[in-house]
Amino acid sequence: MSGLDLHPVFAEHKMDDRCLLLFIRNPQKGKVKTRLAATIGDDVTLELYRQFVLSMLSTIKKGGFPFHICLHPKRALNDLKGWLGPEYRYLPQRGRDLGERMKNGFLDTFTRGFEKVVLIGSDIPDLPPSFIEEAFASLSEMDAVIGPSYDGGYYLIGFKNESFSPRVFEGIAWGTEKIFKGTIQILRDEKRKLYILPRWRDIDSIEDLKDLSTPPFNIPGRMKRPAM
Repeated sequence: MSGLDLHPVFAEHKMDDRCLLLFIRNPQKGKVKTRLAATIGDDVTLELYRQFVLSMLSTIKKGGFPFHICLHPKRALNDLKGWLGPEYRYLPQRGRDLGERMKNGFLDTFTRGFEKVVLIGSDIPDLPPSFIEEAFASLSEMDAVIGPSYDGGYYLIGFKNESFSPRVFEGIAWGTEKIFKGTIQILRDEKRKLYILPRWRDIDSIEDLKDLSTPPFNIPGRMKRPAM
């Protein structure tokens, strides 16, 4: 299995039309989770981010579906292959901002023959595997699926090929509390049938970190996760 395969249709889609996209940044000091690093320092944040990615990969591999590691920046391919291993499918993110990179991630994956594509970030290490399965299952009947986060954004978004909406990644104020509401408004305007997953927390701040409960991320003084 090659580390980077940008052109051929992957053989897996003949057996499974689903594909998960894991968006990650190359883990470098001072380049990941900067809000969190401002409180706990760059070194600790870097190690935590590495743990987040490894934990998420462990969860994803149990799902048994094809997945791509969507890396940023694209020049970090060799670094990531050296860290995570060459056996994964790596797909460089393309675009000037997060929205454009996510839009192109979907387009690139649909071009490869997959029919149901779900995208998640790399800062939800305690995401239950059942949420990913539920997202894919919902796309059998629905046009789109989204998982809202507590900060007003979303931790997961997915589409069927035939109902993909590039507009949800255009003109969005990324990094604000209006992301989720703006996205679902676009989908409703386009008459898409939308499935909404339970809320979950991505890890952006020290408050989020205190709420994280899954080993090996037990943080002294952490708060109990609110009831869903």
